[in-house]
Amino acid sequence: MPNHLIHETSPYLLQHRNNPVDWYPWGSEAIENARKADKPIFLSIGYSACHWCHVMERECFENEAIARLFNDDFISIKVDREERPDLDHIYMNAVQMLTGRGGWPMSVFLTPDLKPFFGGTYWPPRASRGMPGFDQILAAVADAWKHRREQVLRSAEQITAELQDGGQVAGGNASALTLDLMEAAFAQLRHAFDHTSGGFGQAPKFPHPMDLQLLLRIAHRGGLSTPVDMVRLTLDRMASGGIYDHLGGGFARYSVDSNWLVPHFEKMLYDNALMAGTYLDAYLVTGDATYARVIRETLDYVLRDMTDPAGGFYSTEDADSAGREGLFYTWTRDEIDQVLGQQRGILFCRVYDISEVGNFEGRNILNLPKTVAQCAAILGHTPRDLALELADSRDRLFAAREKRVRPGRDDKVIVAWNGLMIDALARAGAALGMPRYVKAACLAAEFILRTIRRDDGRLRHTWRAGTAKLDAYLDDYASLANSLVSLYEATFHERWIDEATRLMDIVLKEFADSKGGFFYTAMDHEPLITRTKELTDSSLPSGNALAATALLRLGSLLGRNDYLEAAERALAAAVPIIERAPMATGQMLLALDRRLGPTCELVMVGDSANKDVERAISLVHRSYLPRSVVAFRSSNASSIRAISSSAGSYSSHLDDLFAGKSSLDGQPALYVCQNFTCQSPAIGLDSIQAEIDRLSENQSGS
Repeated sequence: MPNHLIHETSPYLLQHRNNPVDWYPWGSEAIENARKADKPIFLSIGYSACHWCHVMERECFENEAIARLFNDDFISIKVDREERPDLDHIYMNAVQMLTGRGGWPMSVFLTPDLKPFFGGTYWPPRASRGMPGFDQILAAVADAWKHRREQVLRSAEQITAELQDGGQVAGGNASALTLDLMEAAFAQLRHAFDHTSGGFGQAPKFPHPMDLQLLLRIAHRGGLSTPVDMVRLTLDRMASGGIYDHLGGGFARYSVDSNWLVPHFEKMLYDNALMAGTYLDAYLVTGDATYARVIRETLDYVLRDMTDPAGGFYSTEDADSAGREGLFYTWTRDEIDQVLGQQRGILFCRVYDISEVGNFEGRNILNLPKTVAQCAAILGHTPRDLALELADSRDRLFAAREKRVRPGRDDKVIVAWNGLMIDALARAGAALGMPRYVKAACLAAEFILRTIRRDDGRLRHTWRAGTAKLDAYLDDYASLANSLVSLYEATFHERWIDEATRLMDIVLKEFADSKGGFFYTAMDHEPLITRTKELTDSSLPSGNALAATALLRLGSLLGRNDYLEAAERALAAAVPIIERAPMATGQMLLALDRRLGPTCELVMVGDSANKDVERAISLVHRSYLPRSVVAFRSSNASSIRAISSSAGSYSSHLDDLFAGKSSLDGQPALYVCQNFTCQSPAIGLDSIQAEIDRLSENQSGS
């Protein structure tokens, strides 16, 4: 018989609707039942692509004997961390406080007034591998609640007080916002860098996209080659390793080894957005065509497999398929030969490290221990001929793989994660000259603003199968607003600026802390045991850092000092954490880099029908100018009418930026503005090219 999760929309919660555990969703019914029955709450938090969440479900939550223990002595609540990151933040902090580590599945025991007193992550059904069994845990907690209640309540009060104290982040002084913070971050990144395989630290190894982007900023600012070399080694090794899907494109969440070979096979939307953006920055810096290919393949994967017909992007794909981790992505030697034939199969297997023994549980993860050029020299082929044959073989294997049982997909649309993907698509589409990426970004933005929104203009957090639910969090607003600025810079449709401004005005009104920075939840959010302020990155950029980034970009475009000052207060609030843990604040350091400048507004005018105007815009899009914002208006009256009818009228927010700026006979004219002062325009394509070259060389701040 189904439990209380039967009416939920989250795929993760629905996976548990037939468990014998009498699960409730988070809400007043479960909490009130715990109070009336005087039972503790068991809170289980996970997500649909979590491998060990599935393991614990099979072992424990589908176990009738253990389910009886839950049902007799607890009110059990199941939460999708992707739907309720506010709860995940609070109770993950509690678990880390209690155990010194965290992760998912997360298991926390609460008093009926929601205060945590005991917790952990994965537990097996019976004691094994040095871990207590879930049966022992449940019996011990139930006994403590019945016979040592006062001790339990004291512990809950103490933990809650510490959580509340941790939410009151003491801000630093804005005078501490100096290059010293970036130099200290660079020193720590160099210390943690793996000079053999790239990346930071040892296994398990995560991509750290914000830190890689920061290294490129540091290189650009100081004219240094070492940070670029660190980025290149990392991106090259990831693109050739098993963490990258060589047949279908896209990245897995992390590598369980230090060499990027064996991934944890789940694919997350946010990882692929951030990785596409990082490879794009590296492509703009280096011109390496391999990076452009990885960007295209990654974004094509998202458009092919992770896009709802309505326009939004899905959340995750599981690590497991047909009950086995990685089965969808791995191959045996015989399977390769069956698809390619023996002769082609031999060549493909030599290049992609396929053996009879296998490199993962008797099967093979595709990877490239040597480059295609190196393989061509060894095998006696020309690089071009080998590349063509391998491309054809990959196409055949991809077609065969599509017939397999696919990993489960979580098809809910999360606004914050969609914002990251809209940003990547908009920037990549503009830089690579691929309008379909920009179009997909526009469709997703329009879908969110039309559908995942309340009647009063406030955002919802998530949508699935026609239902938008849960009030949005800080990172939903900030990520979407930041992506709309990128969408404006890719299209110059000014409605995106109006929408971004509307979102950030809500952030200033509903999320701001008078001490600096922003709370994760709005003022009118459901009351919880504490109101958190997230200043550090996880696998995602922190909401405060995204807010600071969006405010700085919009502040520059619109001349909004209130935006710039709010961004500075958020940065100042993060100073103590940046000083203590710079590798946990990569996105905040990216915002700091923009705040430290020199920043400039690149304001272009000209007749949009003039081919040189189009070429000039393309020059800007293809240049690495990380501390700039870009604006364009057409001087052609018919173009103005076209924009007014199809993309919304010109935005009054941008009028001051364009005031007094004109072109000569429709030629492109580029005005470079800094500190509220604009230089004389560069007119014509050659002059604009020279000006962009100068900016690329002189945006160092030195």
